[in-house]
Amino acid sequence: MQVQVSELSEVVSRLRRVEGQISGIIRMIEDGRECKDVVTQLAAAARALDKAGFKIIATGLRHCMTENDEGVRAVDVAEMERLFLSLA
Repeated sequence: MQVQVSELSEVVSRLRRVEGQISGIIRMIEDGRECKDVVTQLAAAARALDKAGFKIIATGLRHCMTENDEGVRAVDVAEMERLFLSLA
């Protein structure tokens, strides 16, 4: 399953924000911030990564459900299920 980069621009933006969050978390640890604050930020970054993964899968599903030139839908259900469950 190949998805066009243009279809994932929202995901790239989300991942860039997560990249900034991770840098902030590293600084928090280096600055000796409270564990509660660090864990809160880690949880937020993890949720953002999960959402990015689910968005990629959803985009892939839409892409796979679209009929090709021959009018056939090329869905590899096992692969989509594996990808979905890998985020669980």
